[in-house]
Amino acid sequence: MYYIEKNVNMPIEKADEKVREALKEVGFGIITEIDMQATLKKKIDKDIKPYKILGACNPNFAYQAIQEEEKIGIMLPCNVTLIDNGDGTTNVAVMNPVTALSIVGNDKIIPFAEEVKVLLEKALNSL
Repeated sequence: MYYIEKNVNMPIEKADEKVREALKEVGFGIITEIDMQATLKKKIDKDIKPYKILGACNPNFAYQAIQEEEKIGIMLPCNVTLIDNGDGTTNVAVMNPVTALSIVGNDKIIPFAEEVKVLLEKALNSL
């Protein structure tokens, strides 16, 4: 599976706040943010339910990965989606870094990916 997910019993705005806090607790910061609902409305006049993409980064792991695989930036940051379920709950999903980075073909990356996966799961489970 290319993602790990959890439905949380809170609206998307509160889930966004809690996700950021949970990621910070395990050493990640948000370096990008895309409001897909607003972007698609503005760019192509299409309506979708509230949907955010957060780009989470742990600078230490990013540095280590870049040292082993220069082009790894194509796969960074670790994306997190927040999707409004329409019933007061939010689906939070994080990229599974082991699955995503396995396509790189560099075995030196996998230990970083496994460590990152543990941290992302810890953050998700704390919600």
